[in-house]
Amino acid sequence: MAISQPGAKLQNQHIERLALVYVRQSTLQQVRHHTGSSRRQYDLVERAVSLGWSRERIQVVDQDQGQSGASSEQRDGFQWLVAQVGMGQAGAILSLEASRLARSCSDWYRLLEICALTGTLVIDEDGIFDPQDYNDRLLLGFRGVMSEAELYWLRQRMYGGTIAKAQQGKLRLRLPAGLIHDPAGRIVLDPDEQVQQAVRLVFEVFEHQGSAMAVLRHFKRHDLCFPKRCWDHGRQGELEWTLLQHGRVLSILHNPLYAGAYVYGRHSAKAREAPQPKAQAKAADWPILLHDAHPGYISWAHYLRNQERLDSNRTSDFDRHAGAVREGAALLQGMVICGKCGRRMQVAYQGKGKTPAYECNVAHLHLAYNRCQAFRGDGVDAAVAKAFLAALQPAQLEVSLAALAHLETQAKQLEQQWHLQLERAQYEAELARRRFMAVEPENRLVARNLEKDWNEKLQLLAKLEQRRDDALHSLALPLSAEERQKIVDLATDVPSLWQAASTKQTERKQLLRFLIRDVTLTLSEQGIDIGIRWQSGALSQLAVPRPLRSCDKYRTDPRVVERIRELAPSHCDRRIAEILTTEGWLTSRGTPFNDNKVNAIRYSRKIATSCPSRVFNAGTEQRGDGRYSTTAVAARLKLHRSTVAQWCRSGRLNAIRDSPRGSYWITLTQEDTNRLRKTV
Repeated sequence: MAISQPGAKLQNQHIERLALVYVRQSTLQQVRHHTGSSRRQYDLVERAVSLGWSRERIQVVDQDQGQSGASSEQRDGFQWLVAQVGMGQAGAILSLEASRLARSCSDWYRLLEICALTGTLVIDEDGIFDPQDYNDRLLLGFRGVMSEAELYWLRQRMYGGTIAKAQQGKLRLRLPAGLIHDPAGRIVLDPDEQVQQAVRLVFEVFEHQGSAMAVLRHFKRHDLCFPKRCWDHGRQGELEWTLLQHGRVLSILHNPLYAGAYVYGRHSAKAREAPQPKAQAKAADWPILLHDAHPGYISWAHYLRNQERLDSNRTSDFDRHAGAVREGAALLQGMVICGKCGRRMQVAYQGKGKTPAYECNVAHLHLAYNRCQAFRGDGVDAAVAKAFLAALQPAQLEVSLAALAHLETQAKQLEQQWHLQLERAQYEAELARRRFMAVEPENRLVARNLEKDWNEKLQLLAKLEQRRDDALHSLALPLSAEERQKIVDLATDVPSLWQAASTKQTERKQLLRFLIRDVTLTLSEQGIDIGIRWQSGALSQLAVPRPLRSCDKYRTDPRVVERIRELAPSHCDRRIAEILTTEGWLTSRGTPFNDNKVNAIRYSRKIATSCPSRVFNAGTEQRGDGRYSTTAVAARLKLHRSTVAQWCRSGRLNAIRDSPRGSYWITLTQEDTNRLRKTV
């Protein structure tokens, strides 16, 4: 290669400006260990002095140490250098080679273009190049292309070695909690029993509860912690116990390493640069997947079953996923399919959230179509629950034994977790005691801190014991023979257990999903047609009457109206209410009749009465039941109304009243008339 002569291109106008010496190493590890390369780059200062620059006009640009040259982003030194060249402040740029300045053709050619405009030279170990000269610019451009290609080749060689190592299952990965590398580099289960039990508890609770949030609630309810490996500088590999979080539960359930599978390429670089919203790649898309590569906590079939359940719990795609079991009165939440359009129906609530309703309005919301159908769901829920209990009758004994086994297993797991946690705390307290006892008593500077640490460990141990007692108090371990028999007797009567107040609605929904895949509802003229598809693939058809409208549901029975019509001529409203209650009639809302309700029925049906309850409706005539008002009696006896009212209160007259302040209605015979006139 022909080397350019310094005198041909270097002129006084270049020496009068700055000489910028650019120093860069790609990584911090190279900066610490590859000191020879850094020394060669700093020696370019002497090269500039030998070419005629004074030391005052030489400036070293080394702010980009530890930064890659693949891009100009986050390279403040390179950006400042380009700015100085653009302003005409630099006479020359000195670097060891083109790859030190840039490994991107876009950055390299942009720099050469600016150098050509301002007359700035480019100097390296091979010579001096003038970007204004076509031949030099062609050579510099070729060097830039080779620099970028070299970076690509380096990456390809490194990636090829990584892939080859990963295909053999020997590439060392950062392992989640519960898995570690043994001295031989193989992946094994964490030898810590408490760590193993915590990881297994996550999978077992998810198997029974069916959602990540249920796992989180279980750990919070029983005051349990979960292990975490620290990867910070100075604490690498250290075990730490923290509160479990929802995102951590999802990462555990989605991680195939717990199923004994070695996976590489589960998360691509493009996904990290532009993450998709909660999208999980399928196992078929992973480039490297080795089954049974190391011991695991669950089987591969169990892992796939967990992924299907997590996928069905998603709410982002409502039409395809039923969603996780949630609180609410709707028993078929997430399982109802519209029998007209085939879409999944939504749940709404009426009556302050107590009455569920199922409605198909997806097409209405997204396409402005009419709503397919909507109706109350309490009757549908009752019919499906009845069919479910009928199908469960042959398996009552198995249900009882499974429930008992689950209770005992859960109690043992919790007891084991607390036992291991206390064992760890006792070990740490004993270790602190031995450290304190090993120090010389005269060395109080050390002994005071060790004694303080020992006291803290003892206090922590006492708190853990108290928390253990509180957490295990409600478990009542172990179960006695009488308690076991009670559980078996209760479980054999599944309908009673289903209707028990202690059974939560979420538990009923979870039990329902074990046997039923989905329910199709179709509203017809006669009622609601119900199609149940069981998990086995079998189909069952049911039908329930259409829910009554409020105006029909709360309409008074026509027989009650006719009975009131019969009694109105000879009985007052209060007496009619007493007769209806005696005969066993109730209002449309299931309550006994009273005079106000009877009066409202008569008013709405325009039924006249001959026995009014108020005086101004009666006049001086005799009522239908033969009684007179106080006004009528006063007119017959030629007395004042107050005197008649006083005789009613004293009992001299046979009088009744519908309320404490109501009007008197008096039975007045001829004997009463003669007797009272004689008294007057």
